[in-house]
Amino acid sequence: MAGYRQDRVSEDIKREIIAVIRELKDPRVKDKMLTVVRVDVSHDLSFAKVYISALDGIDSAKEAVKGLVSATGRIRHEVGARLRLRKTPEMKFVADDSVEHGMEIFKKIEDLTRDKDE
Repeated sequence: MAGYRQDRVSEDIKREIIAVIRELKDPRVKDKMLTVVRVDVSHDLSFAKVYISALDGIDSAKEAVKGLVSATGRIRHEVGARLRLRKTPEMKFVADDSVEHGMEIFKKIEDLTRDKDE
């Protein structure tokens, strides 16, 4: 039963972080096309690791993570207020390049299908 709650809280936190990121005014975060790839929550729901990816690449994601780390307190407060959790998890933001990697794979598949059609 605990696994279902953990997954549900993880998805709720992900949804709320996305909403809070849109409201941030930090230029390191505001001007980027960011994606929250996934949120891993510990079993006791006290820690959350948030994976952030950017369409511009890993360097852009790392810069955005710096902005998110500086706004961690505000993000945590907003998520806690919106979800009404007993204890809001401490958040750690990590840059991830999965969206960039996915786009590269998509381009390779597109090139292969184009070559096959010709």
